[in-house]
Amino acid sequence: MTFKTLIKSVGLVVFLGSLGLWVATLFLGEYRLTTQTLEELLGDETKAKEVLPYFSGVLDQTYTNKFAFIGTVKSTIKDANTGITDKYQITEAEIDALAGNSESEITFALSLTETVFAGEGEVPAFKRKIFADYGGWLDGRAFASSADLRGQIEGTVGYINADILKTRGIDKYTLKAIKVDMIKRATVGFVPDNNALLSIIIFIVGTIGALMYILPKFTDGPEGIKHNGIFHSAMKSQGWLGILTGSFLIGFYILLYWYAEYITEWTIILDPLSMRLSGNGASQWFLYGFLYTVAVLVMGIRMYTKYRHSKYQLIRTTSVMFFQTAFAFIIPEILVRMNQPYFDFKNIWPLDYDFFFSFNLKELAANGGIGVFMLGWGIALILVGVPVFTYFFGKRWYCSWVCGCGGLAETLGDPYRQLSDKSLKAWKVERILIHSVLVFAVVMTSVTLINFFTDGRMLGSLTEPVQEVYGFAIGSAFAGVIGTGFYPLMGNRMWCRFGCPLAAYLGIVQKFKSRFRITTNGGQCISCGNCSTYCEMGIDVRWYAQRGQNIIRSSCVGCGVCSQVCPRGVLKLENKEEKGRFNEPILIGNDGVKVTM
Repeated sequence: MTFKTLIKSVGLVVFLGSLGLWVATLFLGEYRLTTQTLEELLGDETKAKEVLPYFSGVLDQTYTNKFAFIGTVKSTIKDANTGITDKYQITEAEIDALAGNSESEITFALSLTETVFAGEGEVPAFKRKIFADYGGWLDGRAFASSADLRGQIEGTVGYINADILKTRGIDKYTLKAIKVDMIKRATVGFVPDNNALLSIIIFIVGTIGALMYILPKFTDGPEGIKHNGIFHSAMKSQGWLGILTGSFLIGFYILLYWYAEYITEWTIILDPLSMRLSGNGASQWFLYGFLYTVAVLVMGIRMYTKYRHSKYQLIRTTSVMFFQTAFAFIIPEILVRMNQPYFDFKNIWPLDYDFFFSFNLKELAANGGIGVFMLGWGIALILVGVPVFTYFFGKRWYCSWVCGCGGLAETLGDPYRQLSDKSLKAWKVERILIHSVLVFAVVMTSVTLINFFTDGRMLGSLTEPVQEVYGFAIGSAFAGVIGTGFYPLMGNRMWCRFGCPLAAYLGIVQKFKSRFRITTNGGQCISCGNCSTYCEMGIDVRWYAQRGQNIIRSSCVGCGVCSQVCPRGVLKLENKEEKGRFNEPILIGNDGVKVTM
């Protein structure tokens, strides 16, 4: 065994040990929910008064099984909401009393609620007030009959009963906001007591182990790309290791997006770092940002060693590492510490699909000058930055140099670039799918803005379900679960190629109004196929090279790897005048016989 082999073996053991410890921490916690914690999370005395009695069997009890604890908490919340709704809802009998029983014209008087909801208790008082709030518009209105009046009252009561939990229980928005924090704050024992030590062992020691494994492999021998045995690798050719890795990534994203209460130990481990950056404890999104950044940095170092002969690749890799670390991770956290909005200055709509959501617009507007600047910056990137920079440099300026999704794909995903589908069928699916997502994003944003500026008068409650569908299907499932989880299964640019609406926007500009192209010297092409094999966007580059035709595909992100793996120097990334981009194919050399199409 050589010294380098020994270093690699030790590094792999250290990395896998750290990874194993990280996973094991999920099962090392104990859980105890206190009255004070629940009251603080609810943040409302009225809610606490109603909810706390249902938690009497849970509070101050110690659980050693996470699944039992979370299951008990969820069932208790469900029971509490059911009981509170039954207690405060307006019944059918009360609706009958309000509507009366008249076949002739009837005028509704709001004072009738004093009789129907008579009494001095909290429940009658609540019903009188909430009906006045929601149904005050009925007062003094005439209806053809009691049946007509009843229809209007039923509609109003439907809204009332649906909203009872907003003021008395734990509605879905409150639950979404507090459930992860509830489990996290209830976690006690080994992990919270040793979170700083665990963070050092898992992340610092684990990173050292990963680098010990990576660096010897790519520093051995002369400079140049080494893809030896890549299609015999269990990790890189959809073998069992690749499937196992993909399954782990998919599982992680599912937990992160929809079941974050089960990974609270991982956020607790990062609390010390989060407190130093933002002054707050770590959330699942801080965890994600941290892991994302570490992956880009570690695998970026791998890119340095693999492509150390190429200045273009070195500078490009440095760029994505810088933008991810500074703009996507550190600066937004520091802004929060300064009581400013969390803002990623490099994120652009429609990739940043909630940029025009009402909560974000209101938050930016409420933060004065800095908020207005952030709003203006975001709009300027959409309307000016994208077309101008793409005109001069192609979409590579963003997709391969700045974007966080592209940064992860180019670093962590680099070992899997050869898995992209180069078939014509995949290209057809790509064009339909990615532009459909762009249309979806535009429609959703249009609906959102119309509702925002009309206070919901035009489209009513249409905005929320559209946003939820997009957030679930595109923002979470496609971009995260499929986009990254499928790296070892279908290549590293699944999201960028098939789903990213910003990539679609950039691609349209690049295709029709840009100076960027990849030129080909067809006379030198030996049809080895390296360029097509390692194109992460699934472009059959060889087909263009054989014909001496410029590559101006809208999907091309300008990573330059096709040029790097070409043994004959056939391909060259260029920014030139627009004239000649749409050149006709030729058979031999640049002055060969033209093919009539």
